[in-house]
Amino acid sequence: MAPVTKQQLEGFPPRRLVLRASLRALLTATVLVVLYYTLPITGALNGSATAILAVGLLVFSIVITWQVRAILGSEYPGLRAIEALAAAIPLFLLVFAAAYLKMASAQAEAFTEPLSKTNALYFTVTVFATVGFGDIAPKTDLARIVTMVQMLGDLLVLGLIVRVMLGAVKAGLQRREGDLPHKG
Repeated sequence: MAPVTKQQLEGFPPRRLVLRASLRALLTATVLVVLYYTLPITGALNGSATAILAVGLLVFSIVITWQVRAILGSEYPGLRAIEALAAAIPLFLLVFAAAYLKMASAQAEAFTEPLSKTNALYFTVTVFATVGFGDIAPKTDLARIVTMVQMLGDLLVLGLIVRVMLGAVKAGLQRREGDLPHKG
């Protein structure tokens, strides 16, 4: 077994691991955005917006569960949690952007203006950030319901999921402290 470094004893990951984690987080977010912009999302609204939302939120839940387990078993749980959030939050936002885009393409009056992929993503981010500039707003009942679901989901993501991730970091650090030799 390799000797324990001073950085490891102090809980700081080596720079190469920080760089690798940062690159993975950036790559994950980039791949998700590229998929959003390249996949055909527009078309008739035959329950597909609901399906996109349901499947997307299921995938999001699976990703969160998998990420929490990875944090718990990680040597550097704080670093792993940052990676997890860098994957989970863009996935969450892109799921809603895809649902909004699908609704807007099937029903022109769903929003106050037509939505392109960028407009749908912009609307999603303004709702997430609770900015609400008012330039794009939902007009139909379905669009308003999905927006309300996103608002509630935003609260869950910002509150519960961040709390769960921080709890996993704490548990991972406690587990790791038990594995490292004590100074002295």
